[in-house]
This record gives sequence, C-alpha cells and structure tokens, in this order.
Amino acid sequence: LHVYIFWLEALAFETVGRKVFGVSADELPVMKPWAYNQGFYNLFLAVGTGVGISLMGQNQDTGVALVTMGTGSMAAAALVLITSDASKARSAVIQGLFPSIALIALAVWA
Repeated sequence: LHVYIFWLEALAFETVGRKVFGVSADELPVMKPWAYNQGFYNLFLAVGTGVGISLMGQNQDTGVALVTMGTGSMAAAALVLITSDASKARSAVIQGLFPSIALIALAVWA
C-alpha cells in the first residue's frame, strides 16, 4: 500500500494522485513538492519494512526491529492524520490498517 501511495504522491501526483487526494489545479504548484517528499517518506517506510521481513529468517532481531520501526511509523502517521483532521478518518484507516495488523501479528508471533 505504501509503495502505491509513493507512486500517487511522487510520480503520478499531477494526474491520478491529485484527484485521489482532492487537490485542485490551482493548489497543484504548492502541493506538488510536499507530495513528492511525502511520497518518498512512504517509500522509505515500505522498503525498511520489506528489508525487515526479508531478514526474519537469518537475523530475527534485526528483522523484528525494522518491521516494528516501519509499521509502527506507518500506524503512528495514521494516528497523526486522524487527530489533525477528523475529516481524514477514512484515509487514516486505509493508511493505518495494514501496519496495525502487522504489528499485532508480530507481537503474537515474536
């Protein structure tokens, strides 16, 4: 999901991304640099989580740490979104659901 969000924010913001996030054509010049930066933030969280998952077999402690950091940051960002603007509750649930499930699964597994 966060790789898809990266694509929407960093690569397709002027077309599909702008529509998904409800940004008007007039707002585009101001929002595009912010979205670009935010897109890479999402990509880095996804990559860190993916690396953590890939390390689970050979270095469990490092894998757990990376997955916890990545998914914890994703879930925390969803909380920040909903507490900053209650009208973004749907977006916060979409953004935070999978990371929260991953954290619960990790707590049960580890």
